[in-house]
Amino acid sequence: MDEREQEKIYSNRVKAGKRTYFFDVKATRANDYFLTITESRRHPQGDGFTYEKHKLFLYKEDFDKFIEALRQTVDHVKTELLPDVDFEQFAERAPTEADDYASSELKWE
Repeated sequence: MDEREQEKIYSNRVKAGKRTYFFDVKATRANDYFLTITESRRHPQGDGFTYEKHKLFLYKEDFDKFIEALRQTVDHVKTELLPDVDFEQFAERAPTEADDYASSELKWE
């Protein structure tokens, strides 16, 4: 299996303003799986953009611990630090295929 095929196992994208988060499942040569979480931030540069990326590798033995720590941390912020914030206001509708097409960064000449 070449590197391009490995990248196509599973991918999920979350757009958040100038940031985009990518959740990608990848395979090792031994057919084991791991998750990469990438934050990509767009910065204007000349007539286009440049992207700053940060990547986190998460292995199967850490999935449950990671999810639990993330849940506890988010719950702490919501209940202890920002109890008066209505977090539902930040919820967006699920993107449609038309949204993906309209927001494409492809430039037609």
